[in-house]
Amino acid sequence: MAKVLFEKTGRIGRITLNRPEVLNAIDDEVPALLSQAVAAANSDTGIHVIVLAGNGPAFCAGYDLTFYAEGEGSGQVTQDMPWDAMKDFAFMSVNTDHILSLWRSHKPVICKVHGHAVAGGSDIALCADMIVMAEDAKIGYMPSRVWGCPTTAMWVYRLGPEKAKRMLFTGDKIDGAEAERLGLVLKAVPAEALDAEVEALAERMASVPVNQLMMQKMVINQAIEAMGLANTQRLATLLDGIARHSPEGLNFKNRAETVGWKQAVDERDRGSYDWTGDRPIDGPKQP
Repeated sequence: MAKVLFEKTGRIGRITLNRPEVLNAIDDEVPALLSQAVAAANSDTGIHVIVLAGNGPAFCAGYDLTFYAEGEGSGQVTQDMPWDAMKDFAFMSVNTDHILSLWRSHKPVICKVHGHAVAGGSDIALCADMIVMAEDAKIGYMPSRVWGCPTTAMWVYRLGPEKAKRMLFTGDKIDGAEAERLGLVLKAVPAEALDAEVEALAERMASVPVNQLMMQKMVINQAIEAMGLANTQRLATLLDGIARHSPEGLNFKNRAETVGWKQAVDERDRGSYDWTGDRPIDGPKQP
């Protein structure tokens, strides 16, 4: 089964993450397949707009921690110590570059979020030009609590510094309604209205000539890039590797290998584990 689907309907190119059995979690292949689908949409002169979505119950649950944190994947995300920061940077830079194909796409990209767009899944969503969420969908970057730094660094460019810090200092997930209120996404609608909302927006944009869409996107993206986007992403990608190889990051991975990633993630997200001391924390924690 193809992990990323691409099809064309009229003037709309449709890219769909397609690992529904793991909530479209990211493995070693998904970023490159996503980039290939973006390239296919850009090479088709009949496509004006791209709609990015996820198959199954969620948009994307982030990196596949069974594949990575429990040691079943390529092993490149956590090296034996002493680790080579540049080897890690080279590996993660490739994934970040693939995801940024959405940002660089000549054709505008609308991301349709249902279920969850969390951790690495939020990186993918935030690289789109516009996000429309279901009101009950969740978005956040929980690895900012331990074991990660968002390599695309789009939080600050979408939210500004204070609200970005609110999200990344806590690792909280917020629903679509709050994401719209904060200005993180274009719009949040009831889940049953999500498809119709995205289709109406895509059809309206698709009536504009491709060259006009390209020009407007180029101007707006240039404003962000002039603020130092590439430099910020370079630092974020380097820090992501440091986060995974810090004492706390290694304790998180060891904990995941011992008790399974679901329990380790639950302990991380509730704040019920001391990753520096590598022990549970007594007392009530954040639900």
